[in-house]
Amino acid sequence: MKLIDPTLPVANFRTIEVLVSNALAKPRFSSFLMGLFAILALLLTMVGLYGVVAYTVSQRMRELGIRLALGARRWGVVRLVVVQGMRPALAGLVIGVAGALGLTRLLAAQLFEIRPTDPATFIGVSLVILTVTLLACWLPARRAARLDPMVVLRQD
Repeated sequence: MKLIDPTLPVANFRTIEVLVSNALAKPRFSSFLMGLFAILALLLTMVGLYGVVAYTVSQRMRELGIRLALGARRWGVVRLVVVQGMRPALAGLVIGVAGALGLTRLLAAQLFEIRPTDPATFIGVSLVILTVTLLACWLPARRAARLDPMVVLRQD
């Protein structure tokens, strides 16, 4: 057995917490960047959806005003706009989930302690996307429901 001289100074002394933190710094930063880009993508999606639905509602103001003048309920106008805005989003969600399930093998190496086909992840992400889409459709729909039919019909 070899003995170490206790009078020698210890060089490069670090705690286990520091060693683990240094080892995980790069994966932690990569995860942070992925999360940041995911939030940015979700925000851009919401702004884009809002823009498309708001533009569609602005193009249909006369039609919606006529509906309201003929006795349509304001809640019915909101429902009409939201349903028409949600249809493409639902189709895109179905196509996206199918594509993600098909490409899970490519992501398997990037995941840690999560299966690539984790149902909780797919359901959670789908619910977030549906919620964002619903909010992006609801804001212009609410504005359309507040239309005064007489003002809209007099504009031409």
